[in-house]
Amino acid sequence: MQRFTPKPLADILLDEGWVTSEQLAHAREVAQEKGREWSEVLVRSGALREEQRSQALATQWRLPYIDILPDDLSGRWLERLPITFAKDNLLLPLEEGDSTLVAVADPLNGAPLDDLAALLGPIRLAIATPALILHGINTAYDRASGTAEEVIEDLDADDSLAGGLLDEPVDLLDATDEAPIIRLVNSVLFQAVKERASDIHLEPYEREFAVRYRVDGVLYNVLTPPPRLQAAITSRIKLMAHLNIAERRLPQDGRIGLRIAGRDIDVRVSSIPTVHGERLVLRLLEKGAVNLDLSSMGFDEIQLAQMNEVLALPHGVVLVTGPTGAGKTTTLYGAISRINSPDKNIITIEDPIEYQLTGIGQVQVNPKIGLTFAGGLRSILRQDPDVILVGEIRDGETAEIAVQAALTGHLVFSTLHTNDAPSAVTRLVDMGVEPFLVSSSVSAILAQRLVRRVCQECRSPYTPAPAEVAKLGLAPGDHTFYQGSGCIECSSTGFRGRLAIYEMLVLDDELRNLVLTQSDANTLRAHAIKNGMRDLRADGALKVISGQTTTGEVLRVCREESD
Repeated sequence: MQRFTPKPLADILLDEGWVTSEQLAHAREVAQEKGREWSEVLVRSGALREEQRSQALATQWRLPYIDILPDDLSGRWLERLPITFAKDNLLLPLEEGDSTLVAVADPLNGAPLDDLAALLGPIRLAIATPALILHGINTAYDRASGTAEEVIEDLDADDSLAGGLLDEPVDLLDATDEAPIIRLVNSVLFQAVKERASDIHLEPYEREFAVRYRVDGVLYNVLTPPPRLQAAITSRIKLMAHLNIAERRLPQDGRIGLRIAGRDIDVRVSSIPTVHGERLVLRLLEKGAVNLDLSSMGFDEIQLAQMNEVLALPHGVVLVTGPTGAGKTTTLYGAISRINSPDKNIITIEDPIEYQLTGIGQVQVNPKIGLTFAGGLRSILRQDPDVILVGEIRDGETAEIAVQAALTGHLVFSTLHTNDAPSAVTRLVDMGVEPFLVSSSVSAILAQRLVRRVCQECRSPYTPAPAEVAKLGLAPGDHTFYQGSGCIECSSTGFRGRLAIYEMLVLDDELRNLVLTQSDANTLRAHAIKNGMRDLRADGALKVISGQTTTGEVLRVCREESD
């Protein structure tokens, strides 16, 4: 029987044309200097893709190459194979039968493979990239992890708080803590991320303790732990957020850094005292997950063209208005990300800093030491900025400084809490800014709301109530309307994700004259609509007939206009 002799990996890469002889020689020199494997040097330098290295390994050892995982990743191995062992050795069992198919990144990883064979029986190997294997491991253990309800069922009446501080972000899938309260809190956090929740509410009442998730802007009841667990759950979360667990009379704020299924999650914790105990709200922010592309936020071509014209202005004030939670900050981040370049000095002052942006200086407001929006803005003006973002104009002093900054050649972005775009003008005047300053400094005002997107996996035509259609100014028979019927992708809600509806007011000469004469918001609105401005409801109607949302969603967020 002829003995199998594998072809050298370097020869396979050269034959395929994936690397050159020069790249190979340089990688070997670097590998020798730094004590690394030469193919890893090629991948890290970008000369070779991870997929190409894995394909070459599969060719070298005559093994199948896997570039996509099967839908069903559950198996008997889940309960027997520790996740840390699977991750450390990049092993992912896939199919079971007479022998188990195992995806590996390195087929020569002998000792772990021997251990796996002893655990599962006969195995056969396939090659996959490390990233695909890690994704499969996280997915498999994600699906197999118990829900918070199952953890509560395991709790006994005598369970008490255990565990300490989380000094470093720990992947909750890797957590091995057996203390029931720790497992319960981990399950609540894990389940929230799994269901795309933006906030977790822990609310004590007289006879119950409720846990609710906010998903796509709407709160859902998900769990009702026994009231006896309230103190232990609250203390555990406060410990994780480095808060004072002995202080229950004053509001507190803290942060938790978590890693869940390989995703870095920043959790902001807010605690306030109520008559029945401390009420906690946890805001979940996934680092790197925010989409700052304006074209995917809900802007159509006309609105995007208007926004690009505004962003090209050398100076002026650009305001984004709307209620809390309307996505104003995300829109502003998208705007400054679009104009961010090495030749611009962009500085922000925010409370809090929601996402860290590369190449942009971000300042956190801290009233305890006297760093307010107004004070910080004054200091920023001495930093030679081209573009300034003020998280929110809350008072006349901040408004005055922002306007003066625009008049001295800066492009200033900020937010205001008003119901529509024209009202922002009268709000600035009410704050004490002179009408002539508002008229000469404000370039554009964008009002916005967030509506839920119809789930594209389960959407189907429907007939909305005639009254809803009439309120949007649409004719029932002229359009096809869609709604989601509910599926596993949208957690049976019929909606998945959100998009914005907009009202873009760009100040022209006539509008500036109206501002000078202190015209009211209704007069400004009438003029703007006459000259082509699309209000929130009209923009929502367009997104309804395009199948992106429903009539009920648009009316829900625009209700104040009809009241």
